[in-house]
Amino acid sequence: MRKTSAHLADGREIIYYDEDGGTRAPAPDLRELPPTAPGSELRWDPLRREQVILAAHRQGRTHLPPSDECPLCPSGGDRLTEVPSSSYDVVAFENRFPALSGAEGRCEVLCFSSDHDTSLAGLGPRRLRTIVDAWADRTEELSARPGVKQVYVFENRGPEIGVTLHHPHGQIYALPFVTPRTERDLDSARLHRAETGRDLFADILATEAAGPRVVLANEHWTAFVPEAARWPVEVHVYPHRAVPDLPALDGAERTALAELYGDLLGRADRLFDGPLPYVSAWHQAPVDDPGPRGLARLRLELFSVRRAPGRLKYLAGTESGAGVFSNDVAPETTARRLREA
Repeated sequence: MRKTSAHLADGREIIYYDEDGGTRAPAPDLRELPPTAPGSELRWDPLRREQVILAAHRQGRTHLPPSDECPLCPSGGDRLTEVPSSSYDVVAFENRFPALSGAEGRCEVLCFSSDHDTSLAGLGPRRLRTIVDAWADRTEELSARPGVKQVYVFENRGPEIGVTLHHPHGQIYALPFVTPRTERDLDSARLHRAETGRDLFADILATEAAGPRVVLANEHWTAFVPEAARWPVEVHVYPHRAVPDLPALDGAERTALAELYGDLLGRADRLFDGPLPYVSAWHQAPVDDPGPRGLARLRLELFSVRRAPGRLKYLAGTESGAGVFSNDVAPETTARRLREA
């Protein structure tokens, strides 16, 4: 993989990840862009003890443009986009409408392909391996930035999830705090270690790998529907080796992940009456907890609001208001259907 860094017209960084050899001379960004949007504001909720991001400038961001106005496609002729070059394999750049910027953090977009009409599931193992390497590279670089406490890599897919751009892409947030979800997970792992002397994530993997909810597995990874799944479609993907984050994966683990993840996404798209809307999120260790004896572990969690053909799961008052989830689909049923898809 070849990495080339350049800058857009308003000073934002753009990074190309090319699969073939040779050198890339990045095309200049010929747009006349206004200054980047002002930074966001972090406010502390003393009741939940959580940070809340206020980003009012994002109200004006691009929303579901027609395909011939997609800002993530390559530039060509008079059509100038966020990617000045006429072609690319994988590209990352700073978000034009970031939830966090400057000293508060950084938000990046990662485009998986120049093909507007494809999806992550249809890209094949080689491209998925490039994407895994790009995720790892961005995690490593962003983790080294002053003030960054955690790097969160994710993909939102489908308008049902709230996606505003159809082009296949994900996002990467360099956060100045540890997410509330990670804090709760670490509390559970800390308590489990104090009570048993063992690693919570290793015990979860061992239990699920021996049970009826495994969807896919290879030498390095296991994908399973968790016993207490909150969503009608929910799959967790664990590495067999305890690693804190994506940069810690070796070459064999990255290749095996690319193969398994592509298979899983293909099965997910065959479940219902069309492409599955989903959130796919990488949970990584905080920057200050990267060691082999740290509590956090790398893992992927994918979930969907689709519960049946033409039907979505909307959060009930107990779920959105009180955090008490109720799942209409048995996890064992979802696992079986994914295995058979």
